[in-house]
Amino acid sequence: MPEPVLLVLDADPPPRLGALTGRVQVRHTDAAGLAGALPHADVLLVWDFTSAAVRSAWPGGGPRPAWVHTASAGVDRLLCPELAESDTVVTNARGVFEQPMSEYVAGLVLAFAKDLPGTLDLQRRRRWRHRETVRVAGSRAVVVGAGPVGREITRLLMALGVEVALVGRTARRTIHGAGDLDRLTARADWVICAAPLTPRTYGMFDSRFFGLMQPSAVFINVGRGPMVVQDDLVGALRSRWIAGAALDVFEREPLGPDSPLWDVPGLIVSPHMSGDAVGWRDRLGEQFVAMYERWEAGEPLPNVVDKRLGHIPSPDTEG
Repeated sequence: MPEPVLLVLDADPPPRLGALTGRVQVRHTDAAGLAGALPHADVLLVWDFTSAAVRSAWPGGGPRPAWVHTASAGVDRLLCPELAESDTVVTNARGVFEQPMSEYVAGLVLAFAKDLPGTLDLQRRRRWRHRETVRVAGSRAVVVGAGPVGREITRLLMALGVEVALVGRTARRTIHGAGDLDRLTARADWVICAAPLTPRTYGMFDSRFFGLMQPSAVFINVGRGPMVVQDDLVGALRSRWIAGAALDVFEREPLGPDSPLWDVPGLIVSPHMSGDAVGWRDRLGEQFVAMYERWEAGEPLPNVVDKRLGHIPSPDTEG
């Protein structure tokens, strides 16, 4: 019986798949060669998870892989109608990024509350200027997105004494539904986006939304860039509708040097790094090898994405 073919949409550095030597035929491709290679693959590993090549290459003739795994939490860059309607199983890298992302968000909350950007700026200018800072304990946060990332952010912020309202698509147990978001936002000190990009969430953070926030509040996005109407956020910051914002994700990445976002007062810009702690690529590779071994043995795969929803449903309910 011929070895299964594992096709890797490559990125630099490539994944370490030595543990699969002799068990699978590994082929590598770039975006340009993906369409031609797909009909000959049993499994597709989307190692270059920043690429939208799958979305454009999947439609077409010939067989398609039975399983697609993306080395990312989000699947918005690879889902297309043809893939969503197929029998192909799609999995993601749930379990790798949650803790680093929650630590990053907590760091941003502390940085804003203690005015660390201001301290560094004054240090560079050799100016001694005493200020008072904000207490984090007792403040209120809204976390939008009730998946593993949002839940881990909630857990860590609560450990800092923050009162957190977690918002998902539907209300259940300790999670608020989308209908509660406006009310919760109006009294929050921190609004944190950790939701997946879907047709429902595209552009949801706009001028109307920022107008609901308190002038002292801060907006943080570690979800997906297109969820934020960037011009509306810039306007809110320049008009002082809100006190500050931090973006780790953007509508177009990388952010060009001529982007106006670099110079917006009160905005912290980071290059999509909130989940990338030291050793993250090794963890992604180890995770895929473990999943491949389950697939090879005919066992159910973990982290299966509901292609209709565009994410993995929460265990307590959909959303």
